[in-house]
Amino acid sequence: MKIATFNINGVKARIGALTDWIDEAQPDVAVLQEIKSVDEGFPREVFEDKGYNVETHGQKGFNGVALLSKLPLEDVTRGLPGAQGAGRDGEDDIEARYIEATVVGEKAVRICGLYLPNGNPAPGPKYDYKLRWMERLRARAQQLLEHEEIALMCGDYNIIPQAEDAARPDAWRDDALFRQESRDAYRRILNLGFTEAFRAREAGAGHYSFWDYQAGAWDKNDGIRIDHFLLTPQCADLLNNCWIEKDLRAREKPSDHVPVWVELAA
Repeated sequence: MKIATFNINGVKARIGALTDWIDEAQPDVAVLQEIKSVDEGFPREVFEDKGYNVETHGQKGFNGVALLSKLPLEDVTRGLPGAQGAGRDGEDDIEARYIEATVVGEKAVRICGLYLPNGNPAPGPKYDYKLRWMERLRARAQQLLEHEEIALMCGDYNIIPQAEDAARPDAWRDDALFRQESRDAYRRILNLGFTEAFRAREAGAGHYSFWDYQAGAWDKNDGIRIDHFLLTPQCADLLNNCWIEKDLRAREKPSDHVPVWVELAA
């Protein structure tokens, strides 16, 4: 089973690039973030015509996540648990940032697609919301482990885990993506017993999944690695490979992210 996570940065703005990629790469499952579309406006027929089952959790103009799967999708849920009173100002959290489903191949795999809040400017209300959201994610992660599921949590985490995950780490020291509190919150999830798939297969610096549109970041390879797969032990046992599809960033009208892949023996 080949699964790709991809922050597409607007499905309508990049529908050509996305469909070209789907046709070429043929993921069994594509986990999308920042679709920036309500459910009714998502171009689902385009992907259904290519043989994909489509599930979305959308929001007008912002956020939004989706699952595209050649395999059956079962038990679909939308929204990260614990939304009551968890929004930015104490209201309920209504931002469309999380979707789950079980993908049924040779084995059933629970896929949790997420778009974690950016959190800037930090400190401030947006950063507080990010940290609360990560605590809710930690609680859901603990449940997955307790159920001993073949499961993974993937998407745009908006977290630079370590200095080697940024071309210029000093430039990010005070950013919400790299503040110590953010990295500590990420580490608390990882240390529950998850495997970070990319680092299980690739060590060292120079591996990035995001390059800003500004200041020639792509040409300078001034990137950061913020798109991650976290695997439960049962899922990690099935891991064959994990890689970043870097070259997609050089194409016409690209997203500022590129796909990250895992291949499972499932």
